[in-house]
Amino acid sequence: MKVIVTGGGTGGHIYPALALIKEIKRLDPESQCLYIGTKKGLESDIVPRAGIPFQTIEITGFKRKISFENVKTIWRFLAGTKKAKKFIKDFQADVVIGTGGYVAGPVVFAAAKMKIPTMIHEQNSVPGLTNKFLSRYTEKVAVSFADSVQYFPKEKTILTGNPRASEVVQQKTANPLPELGLKENIKTVLVVGGSRGARPINEAFLEALPDIAERKWQYLYVTGSVHYDKVMEEAKKAGSPENVSIQPFIHNMPEVLAHSDLIVTRAGATTLAEITALGLPSILIPSPYVTNNHQEKNAQSLRTSGAAIVRNEQEMNGRLLLEDTDAVLNNETKWKEMHSAALSLATPNAAEHLYDTILNLVKR
Repeated sequence: MKVIVTGGGTGGHIYPALALIKEIKRLDPESQCLYIGTKKGLESDIVPRAGIPFQTIEITGFKRKISFENVKTIWRFLAGTKKAKKFIKDFQADVVIGTGGYVAGPVVFAAAKMKIPTMIHEQNSVPGLTNKFLSRYTEKVAVSFADSVQYFPKEKTILTGNPRASEVVQQKTANPLPELGLKENIKTVLVVGGSRGARPINEAFLEALPDIAERKWQYLYVTGSVHYDKVMEEAKKAGSPENVSIQPFIHNMPEVLAHSDLIVTRAGATTLAEITALGLPSILIPSPYVTNNHQEKNAQSLRTSGAAIVRNEQEMNGRLLLEDTDAVLNNETKWKEMHSAALSLATPNAAEHLYDTILNLVKR
């Protein structure tokens, strides 16, 4: 089976795609996969690093205001569709899957027009513009949240969960924390603002940093490459506490998650799939700068079940960050309750479910 996967821009679109490819190769070692992304997106680094054949097209998103840039976007979409058709033809694809982001638009659209079986996967509770558009043309729509079904044609939409969940629960590796300057067998708080970082989380962490040195647990702080240098400067002013490791980016996140005890993060759908699969208690700070405030809606199910503490970024500060962390890690009963609640929301068989759907599409 020859499979083209496309999706990009953020880790939330890329990592589910990679998890799906990994599952396809596990279940069908003879299969061939090609990833189509953009040169400027994170996928241009992450996908080749994973050893997956990679091709690119140029595409941008529409501006919400009337702009000449939208005319350029239409032109790029048409040019990207033409280029995607060539990739699809040369690769002789049996199926094309999109996981979101602007790049998925022309690629999946091209495949649909070529009568190649297509499917899109929506990670968030509220879909983005690209997947809403593609749902008119694709044969199947897979969603991660039951709330998402209402946004797509009912007859072609299935609830599968997020394939990234399958990947993180399969991790059976040595503890990676010593390589990051931390100790084994000490409770670990992972603080991360997503693949590009998050300024409010950075500010809260830096405000808390002088008091973090007094805590009996350790912190792994992933800043995002854009914020790393500034954060390191501030950390040095605070004395660079020994129980803190600051990193610009983590490529082996599933392994790190598997050895963490609490996570402070945004509420991207892929992140939530990872932490529920592992039963990892969380402090969630949804980003208010996303389409239809979907991160707040993503986080709601975890808050309702008791798996997460949810804070809006306007209220978040160093004091509250420490209070919430202490409340979870100082109370073993609370930690276990949050752990069980998170596991109850997990979809660990998502990748296998998607693989079965792909097989059915190809066999039609």
